[in-house]
Amino acid sequence: MKKRKIGTVSIVVREYDEAIRFYTEKLGFQLIEDIQLDNKRWVTIAPENNSEPSILLAKGTTAEQKKAIGNQTGGRVFLFLHTDNFWRDYNTMKSKEVIFLEKPREEIYGTVVVFEDLYGNKWDLIEPKK
Repeated sequence: MKKRKIGTVSIVVREYDEAIRFYTEKLGFQLIEDIQLDNKRWVTIAPENNSEPSILLAKGTTAEQKKAIGNQTGGRVFLFLHTDNFWRDYNTMKSKEVIFLEKPREEIYGTVVVFEDLYGNKWDLIEPKK
């Protein structure tokens, strides 16, 4: 039997440092790696106490890549941030001026709200029902 998993997903960003600040200061993620390569950096982040899958902050350098900044999925929700305490994380993010696109709501799968990252990519904050 094969054992596979998704280890890293990438988000195209305008600048490394502004993206690192947003994800670590406003969302409480941890910086896993920040390695200088020849002409780019290998920067990975993840929610605290959870390094997999990680998110690679990939600086857009070509016109096509820059066009994808803030629109990774054509306006759909891109990533789903699961939490064990929705209201704690929602209120913390709100106090740090994270932009929410709606009011929190109860769904059959849990408590959820859509928010944007610093570039406009849409995320769900979800506390799944147990």
